[in-house]
Amino acid sequence: MFEGLRDHLTGIFRDIRSRGVLGDREVDAALREIRLALLEADVNFKVAKDFIARIRGDLVGINQAAHLDPSQQVVKAVQAALVELMGGRGAELEKASSGATTVMFVGLQGSGKTTSAGKLALRLRERGLRVLLVPADVARPAAILQLKRLAELSGADAFDSEGMKDPVAIVCSAMERSKLEHYDYCIVDTSGRMQVDEALMDELRLMKEAASPHEVLLVADAMTGQEAVNLGEAFAAAVGLTGVVLTKMDGDARGGAAGSLRTVTGVPIKLVGVGEKLDALEEFHPERMASRILGMGDVLSLIEKAEVAFEPEAARAMAESIQKGAFSLETLRDQMLQMRKMGSMSDLLSMVPGMGDKMKDIEVDDKEIVRTVAIIDSMTPEERRRPALIKASRRKRIAAGSGTEVMHVNRVLKQFKQMQKMMRGFSKDGKRKQMQMMQQMLNH
Repeated sequence: MFEGLRDHLTGIFRDIRSRGVLGDREVDAALREIRLALLEADVNFKVAKDFIARIRGDLVGINQAAHLDPSQQVVKAVQAALVELMGGRGAELEKASSGATTVMFVGLQGSGKTTSAGKLALRLRERGLRVLLVPADVARPAAILQLKRLAELSGADAFDSEGMKDPVAIVCSAMERSKLEHYDYCIVDTSGRMQVDEALMDELRLMKEAASPHEVLLVADAMTGQEAVNLGEAFAAAVGLTGVVLTKMDGDARGGAAGSLRTVTGVPIKLVGVGEKLDALEEFHPERMASRILGMGDVLSLIEKAEVAFEPEAARAMAESIQKGAFSLETLRDQMLQMRKMGSMSDLLSMVPGMGDKMKDIEVDDKEIVRTVAIIDSMTPEERRRPALIKASRRKRIAAGSGTEVMHVNRVLKQFKQMQKMMRGFSKDGKRKQMQMMQQMLNH
């Protein structure tokens, strides 16, 4: 997501850097290009207009500061405006002072309400909290079965609403159970429609009155772009919202929804869906997202993912072996197995500072990780320790054992050799301290 916007902005900054000056003419030209980049990313035109006005105000007088790099000042102004555009800072879910915290999901059919409810339940269960999922989507019978299944997978409880036709009655009964059984969170999944209609809004208003939710979260598909903004306006006016959950943020959406919803609805984006798996739900951090859009990476999110995926002992042993220059095929395999837990390679690479503008030149296939692990597993322990032993006959055997071709084995060995050379450089050029810092952060 955001690749088009990131590439466009990177080109604008590069052009300013090449000019070396930032007079009124250069500012006007840059702002025109930035506005065009935002509109092409499907950002609401009024939002884009206000965005440009803010940057123009920040850049007034910059051309007179000869000691400053003009392109860096433009990047700084754009970054600050992007952060503000998307909410300024991350917003956490509300927590009831006593009793269960009730979260109500609303949105159109197919936006991902039911799945998001299950994902949130898992996040809360991982924190040791008791969660009650409430299937109140009576318009889609499969939604009740789906939410019950998600409850099983997440370790949450599900309210039994089978046979009940009135969503308001379902909510009332579920609220009673949540109080009697002292749940920490009560998550209500509501009905959706293919499009907004008054009957849906009336139903949601009655459900909201019955549930008195602490959070009313609009679940919007990031792939719908500008339509998500129109949807946000409609739900905010008819039902009232406290936040937004953006789904399919791992897709090829242009980013307009994320860049506009906060301004249009007046409520923050609180959570984002970044994949199909049940654990693919994250808190939304405007400052981190702005850095990723500008190709600056997102080191904090990368560290958080690593802390979850890497076991402390394994991380420590891996860091120590790399520091000593002992990077083996077994080390590579272990790294890849751990990285699979962190998400897609494209997503991870986009978080690395400096990689944003290079991502368009890199084709990342997550299946390559599976293939590489299979190839290494097909080697003998001695071959993993001493790759030089792997000649033509051994390569054929390894390819047959892993269900791949010899060319795939050759590619893995070539990539390993390149990575081994790079890792040895850590101990030779003074970068060992960086690895130690990463190890400390993982173990913190």
